[in-house]
Amino acid sequence: MPDHYRPITASLRSRLLILTFFFVMVVSGFVYLPSIATFRLEFLEKRLENAQIAALALEERGDSSVSPLLEERLLTQSGVIAVILRGQEKSLFLGFNVMPEEVDASYDLRTTSLGMLIFDAYDVLNTGGSRVIRVVGTPMSPQTRWLEITLDEAELYEELRNYSNNVLVLAIIVSLFTGILVYLALHWMLVRPIRKIKDSIVSFRRQPEVPNRVRMGRNRSDEIGLVQRELARMQEEVRQSLKQKSNLAALGEAVAKINHDLRNVLATAQLASDALQRVDHPRVQKVSRRLVTAVSRAIALCEATIRHGKAEDPLPEKAEVELRDLVFDVATSLGLLDGEDFTFDCSIDEHFTVFVDAEQFHRVLLNLCRNAGEVQGKGGYIGLTAEKDTAGTSHIRIMDKGPGIPETVRPNLFKAFASAKAGGTGLGLATARDIVLAHGGQIGLEQTGPEGTTFIICLPPDEEGGGA
Repeated sequence: MPDHYRPITASLRSRLLILTFFFVMVVSGFVYLPSIATFRLEFLEKRLENAQIAALALEERGDSSVSPLLEERLLTQSGVIAVILRGQEKSLFLGFNVMPEEVDASYDLRTTSLGMLIFDAYDVLNTGGSRVIRVVGTPMSPQTRWLEITLDEAELYEELRNYSNNVLVLAIIVSLFTGILVYLALHWMLVRPIRKIKDSIVSFRRQPEVPNRVRMGRNRSDEIGLVQRELARMQEEVRQSLKQKSNLAALGEAVAKINHDLRNVLATAQLASDALQRVDHPRVQKVSRRLVTAVSRAIALCEATIRHGKAEDPLPEKAEVELRDLVFDVATSLGLLDGEDFTFDCSIDEHFTVFVDAEQFHRVLLNLCRNAGEVQGKGGYIGLTAEKDTAGTSHIRIMDKGPGIPETVRPNLFKAFASAKAGGTGLGLATARDIVLAHGGQIGLEQTGPEGTTFIICLPPDEEGGGA
């Protein structure tokens, strides 16, 4: 594999890992903000609870005055600077002597929101724990109507910073593990199949005629499997199309080489057939007329190929033609009327006309009738019918009693080389289709099976098909 293809896959895999890490960190950030707000709230509520327990313990003693040493121990144990507890009948103050005259910020935990809690937690980290704050909370006892503490934010800042660092480390670990797991999953589910698709495309570009040995998408029902199957189907269709075009190119080259010499050979045959016509014998006269007609058509076809530089038919020169005469001319050319063990049934009115190029449409009927005769052999049957609908469109049917057309051949029935029988090229039906389309008509397989096959040709009337 060339080196300039490798960075594409490597880049895709590395991007998946980086994006996964980034997305997990973003999600962790959204989780981090409410988590630090909750941490700060729980820290302050714990301080309120400790301060209230200390104050209530003094209240149970019935002595509101305490020694400075005990007061300091209670405040230190509670983690606050001062406590104010107001009851229904009396109030209790701890740390009155050490309480600062002013505080840097005041917070009421009784009425707050998540947004304010997040903003307040960010303030703690932003100020670095240098503030003294006042906090009002909900008392535990119903007899207490007011609970207020004053504390230094330094300890809250240290614990909140440690908590943030732990969250960050945990987020990084989770991101790495999640990124690796997602990376492995995406590599198995996406990168490997995409790499297979890329390898298949590169291999097909280099050697489109070589069949793809790797069968992709057989066990997958998702979009990747669908893409793989459609790619394999498209490659096979393109491969068949290239094979068909190669056959056509080889055939065209062969025709170009032998066409000029074949015309000379046919000219010699024409001279011989002219000599036969001068023989005064009924049987010789009958055979020579058929020979002269066949040779003349062959010479005209060779000259048209040389004149146009390709094997395509010129634009049809249409005229009103009696179809019955044309059909019997085809039957005579194929010798269908001479075989005693072959049935040729032409159920066409002798005044039934079609607006076609007689020579080109003769080739259409000749190809269809020849194919019908060859697949049956002795004891065969060919029948032709024709009718016109109310719009003037002619519907011509060619029927046989052969074994039918295999199911696998039907989709490509009118493609050159695609439906070729043994020893043939499959050009007969393709030529017939091209001529009918040039006349503005349609040709198709009406029905086929063990009981026989029927082809139908639909030709427009003069006023609709006059322009080819």
